[in-house]
Amino acid sequence: MRFKPNSTVATIIEQDGKLLFVEEADSGRLVYNQPAGHLEHGESLEQAAIREVLEETGHTCKLTHYMGLYTYTAPSNDTTYHRHCFIGESLSYDPSLPLDEGISGIKWMTLNELKESAAARSPLVIKCTEDYLAGKRFPLDLIYEHPND
Repeated sequence: MRFKPNSTVATIIEQDGKLLFVEEADSGRLVYNQPAGHLEHGESLEQAAIREVLEETGHTCKLTHYMGLYTYTAPSNDTTYHRHCFIGESLSYDPSLPLDEGISGIKWMTLNELKESAAARSPLVIKCTEDYLAGKRFPLDLIYEHPND
């Protein structure tokens, strides 16, 4: 069997002291996640993060920082995820945009509210939120992506 981790992106957006989460169904229960998803062929990590925020929340965002690479192997399917977490800011919001399939809505919450819900999609949702609140951030140019010629 060939090992192939899944490349994903996630973005943390804060507004008025609360963080943006998506509500989504996972195995029949409602869970919370940062706007996140898989990298698609031909797009950069930054492009993927901006696209996922728009598709899952209706917010157009600009990325301000890279927070880091987080690795997690899900016990439910033994899949390893490499999650690139970004920090962004919302530039605009269009509530009329349709959200991705499986997303039931968005919710602004504090870390305590997220923990009290006991509904984080994975431990990385909590870890990324804690790192963000602890001030972890790096410049976007930490990531080098060679252009496809």
